[in-house]
Amino acid sequence: MRTVLITGARAPVALHLARLLDGAGLKVILADSPACPIAAASAACASYHRLPPPRFAPQAYSQAVADLVRTEAVELVIPTCEEVFYLGALWRDRAMPARLLAPDMELLTRVHDKHAFIGLAQGFGLAVPETTLLRSDDDIEAVRGRSRELVFKPVWSRFASHVLLRPPPSALDAISPSAAVPWVAQRFVVGEEISAYALAHDGKLKALALYRSRYRAGKGAGIWFEQVDDAAARHFVETFVAGTGWTGQISFDLMRESDGTVLPLECNPRAVSGLHFFRDPEAFTAALFEGAGVRPDVGRPQTVRLAMWVYGLPSALRSGQIGSFRQAMRDADELLDWPNDPAPKRAQWRALAEIASKALRQRISLQAASTRDIEWNGPLQSSI
Repeated sequence: MRTVLITGARAPVALHLARLLDGAGLKVILADSPACPIAAASAACASYHRLPPPRFAPQAYSQAVADLVRTEAVELVIPTCEEVFYLGALWRDRAMPARLLAPDMELLTRVHDKHAFIGLAQGFGLAVPETTLLRSDDDIEAVRGRSRELVFKPVWSRFASHVLLRPPPSALDAISPSAAVPWVAQRFVVGEEISAYALAHDGKLKALALYRSRYRAGKGAGIWFEQVDDAAARHFVETFVAGTGWTGQISFDLMRESDGTVLPLECNPRAVSGLHFFRDPEAFTAALFEGAGVRPDVGRPQTVRLAMWVYGLPSALRSGQIGSFRQAMRDADELLDWPNDPAPKRAQWRALAEIASKALRQRISLQAASTRDIEWNGPLQSSI
């Protein structure tokens, strides 16, 4: 039996991958640093291995992964979160017996860099929004007069954290970009946001889900999302993965302007929620291992109801749209539901309690606590 290791077991996408691959007859082991991630409770999980936190103990993390790969005779390692960068460094620096479902570390770094990514896309002939790299106070002064037309965000960040949307010039006094902690100033794009999840092999697109998120955890990850169809968005993804020769999972935040032009905002070289629109184990596993093409086979919107109660309901109450919230809850399927695998749905409460405890101890938000130990903030590992 083929053995696969899925990392980032805290993420619903890791649980989903485990279910797909287990359903196709593979042995699936999972690993991460929390004590009680939801995927560890799944019937699809042959074993769960707790690892040191890669951000704070990178050498111990690398050694633990290397030992696990050899002990379990792992054939393929599939990252799902930002631990992909620590794994990329491990595969760069050591000879590993398993394949990592990701491109090399240099390319991972370039696409995660919010400025370098835009340059890559532009180099492939794709339309992009004006994006300026900020590495000093002088760089800030050069764009201060246009601040109301721009979005400011750290080069290395996630979940829209630290983003300043069209701020007044005075708000820029709060940021101080440097070579170690660079920012970008990007033209504010008016339009419809489209997210993309893709799987590619040697530059050929094998799976693609395009979707929009109606509800989010704060400004970041979608917690209620539905599929969309957009030829320009598909063209962008196809062109980008071909130009980079991409192998692995990759996702994009795109904006569709009123004239139909699709512009990229940023790229995440990992799994995102669009994966949940694939529920056929055999078809998806064939795309993963054999390079076959696969299309989404779920039509209804997807959600995590617990997250909707935590994040969606307060948002609906603030905006006075409680009716829309109720309708959204009726329209969407619970993405944690899976035949003969009820335990993860119950386990989400324990996982939430673990994250909440960390958030209280460290005096940070729930969202920050959920990823703090796996964040990768560039080669210099800033404190963002």
